[in-house]
Amino acid sequence: MSKVTVIGAGSWGSALTRILGDNNNEVLLYDRDEKTVDEINNFHTNINKLPVGKLPETVKATTDVKKAIDFSDIIVISVPTKVLRTVLEQIAHVITTPKLFVNTSKGLEPVTFLRVSEVVKQVIDSKYIKGFVALTGPSHAEEVIQQLPTTICSVSEKHDDAKLIQKLFNNSTYFRVYTGHDLIGSELCSSIKNVYAIASGMLEGLGYGDNARAGLISRALVELRRIVVAMGGKEETIYGLTGVGDLVVTTTSHHSRNYQAGVKLATGKNLEETIASMTMVVEGARTAEAIYNASKKMNLETPIIDAVYRVIYEKEDVNKAVLELMSRSLKDE
Repeated sequence: MSKVTVIGAGSWGSALTRILGDNNNEVLLYDRDEKTVDEINNFHTNINKLPVGKLPETVKATTDVKKAIDFSDIIVISVPTKVLRTVLEQIAHVITTPKLFVNTSKGLEPVTFLRVSEVVKQVIDSKYIKGFVALTGPSHAEEVIQQLPTTICSVSEKHDDAKLIQKLFNNSTYFRVYTGHDLIGSELCSSIKNVYAIASGMLEGLGYGDNARAGLISRALVELRRIVVAMGGKEETIYGLTGVGDLVVTTTSHHSRNYQAGVKLATGKNLEETIASMTMVVEGARTAEAIYNASKKMNLETPIIDAVYRVIYEKEDVNKAVLELMSRSLKDE
């Protein structure tokens, strides 16, 4: 049995504690919301984030960040990127021994547009970072909490760290974990796919069918390869679990908050109205801005990213954006 700290009692953080508990680990879940913490400790549920499923009794929750950090040498980060730096700064004030950081958040930090591993290295003193792993791939919390089969990847530049987290989370019944070593590519894929999920939701909102979605996913994969390779990731990552796997599950499922946001945008809501109507963070909106600007600096052709950016930030009509994509100059695939 291992001790594991999970930071953030959102839907994914809570679902991950289910796996860790099922694997006979002792888990301490940190969240600042006292009502959520009390509910988890007293009833082993988190109804607001996960209406179905219960958490194991080996999972305890706390609002004390120092207690959470002192509890374990493995710190699983599961918070929205917009609050990531704030949470890490709280950790930096109380950390006293080296920890293995495991990121499960998908997105780039707003304003700086840094990957999560880069933010961790900026905020946490290097002497307290034992290693860094990204746990990522095609996965919805709503399915994991119900123990439905899921396959993801433990990615680290250090093979031993990737293997350790693989063994910690792998469950032979419903949660299979592979290892990978392209941290840059995996972090980028897990962030950028959210933009394509918004685009896919827009197609759904417009009433388009399977043909349109299949075309979108195929061409999104081409764009994703261009961006990831240009930013230092490996091409083979695009065709694995953290690439095409995550892209497919996010662009085809109503579980995806970014997909849901795209549907709302297509029905006439602006970004502010869309975000206000949702209980979960829409990471893809800010990522669209970051990748749009980055692709322009690198002179990359990213028409789908461009279209999502125009709809969100230039208030372009969704129908017009789709027509512009369809009427682009003809070329070889």
